[in-house]
Amino acid sequence: MIKSDVLIIGAGAVGCALARELSKYNIKVTVVDKNDDVGGDASKSNSGLFSTSATMPVGTLECKLRTIAHSMILNICNDLDVPYIECGSIAPILYPDQLETAKGLTERAFQNGVYDYEILPAKDILDMEPTLNPEILGGIYSPRDRQANQFIFVSAMAENAAENGVEFVLDCKVTGMDVADGKIHAVHTTKGDFEATWVINAAGLHCDEISDMVDECDFKINPRKGEFYVFSHDTPVKVSHIISSVPSPKTRGVLVIPTVDNNMLVGPTADDVEDKTDVKTTAAGLASIKSQALNMIPGLHFEDTITQFVGVRPARTPEGYDIRFSEKVPGFIGISGVRSTGLTVSVGLATYIVHGMKEHGLELVRKEGWKRTRKGIARFAEKTDAEKDALIAADPLYGKIICRCEQVTESEILQAIHRPVGAKTLDAVKRRVRAGMGRCQSGFCGPHVIEILARELGIPEEDVRKRGEKAFMLDKN
Repeated sequence: MIKSDVLIIGAGAVGCALARELSKYNIKVTVVDKNDDVGGDASKSNSGLFSTSATMPVGTLECKLRTIAHSMILNICNDLDVPYIECGSIAPILYPDQLETAKGLTERAFQNGVYDYEILPAKDILDMEPTLNPEILGGIYSPRDRQANQFIFVSAMAENAAENGVEFVLDCKVTGMDVADGKIHAVHTTKGDFEATWVINAAGLHCDEISDMVDECDFKINPRKGEFYVFSHDTPVKVSHIISSVPSPKTRGVLVIPTVDNNMLVGPTADDVEDKTDVKTTAAGLASIKSQALNMIPGLHFEDTITQFVGVRPARTPEGYDIRFSEKVPGFIGISGVRSTGLTVSVGLATYIVHGMKEHGLELVRKEGWKRTRKGIARFAEKTDAEKDALIAADPLYGKIICRCEQVTESEILQAIHRPVGAKTLDAVKRRVRAGMGRCQSGFCGPHVIEILARELGIPEEDVRKRGEKAFMLDKN
């Protein structure tokens, strides 16, 4: 039995933000996740947006937390060396009926305390983004929306939490709980049993299954599938702002997103599905994205697509955030309804829950010597020639390029593997340092990364996984 004061189930953005927040105190915190890496299911496969609460339903907990978190997020990114861009967003108005929708959205934004969300005339919008459809009637401008590397954001919080004493146990699926007399006596997993005074359900897509284990599930998770295109660095038609459809109650619609890594993302769809593991792109979904995106930006070069992917969001029925401090099973905290806003909200949600834990009796004593900051892996590709020379002088493996498309060096890959909560699979390396994210999609660097992982982990090359439990890179037969 592995004992902790707090057990967090799920290592997505919310779980890792909670781990970091709780690491400030003299308590033992453990995080378990069924996946081989932090990032959960939804947190690692989204658009990486840190958006204001402009379009949130007024007065909801989601709106409140998003407002709070948006003001916190820059300090945390700076403390943890997470790259982001202050790009703002534009929703071009294409049809007369969207003008009325836009007016309603600006009024909602004002009620939510976002006073700089405004409708601008077509000329001003086209001056800001000349590649937009010249027939637009105007646009909604939101200057404080941002884009970040979501992989780095989550792994940075996990690294910082681990440096401050939090234990992460990955490849560890929760299979059941022993509950009796209003108490969780054991949490059963594929890596043994855990005991904790507090159990926090931050399992995202699978939070209904975890809540059901303590008979606290009066809701349903409806997987909402979003398909994306990824464009190469050198596509000739780019945008400098996040371009989005005029938002609807269900979705922000299709977005064209400049990223901190100099790619462009185009998507997503918003299709409710039954299967939580459905991450297959569809011809119909991709065609819908293409049509809507070209309507906003006619010159987009979809021939510069280097890959497509799917993210699945944990939509909830009934809708809305639900943060539940169980009365039936004291010490169990359920988190559900955190959808596409989870990346932004995570840091505010963590402080909100920790405050609630104090109110419910958890004694928290601040830890001496808590480390606030974390230094990221220096990216060779972004450095000047003089800076590259200095990196190589300090570490000759910075002079050995492994991924040609993204100019990723062996030193960067080694750092990704050996950091706290380090990469153990090909996809985990890719998410941290971008080896395999370029135009050839691992065609050149894949075999080299397999060799490095096998060597550093002390395993045969045929045991190196792409991701998950059974996705091996080489034929094990």
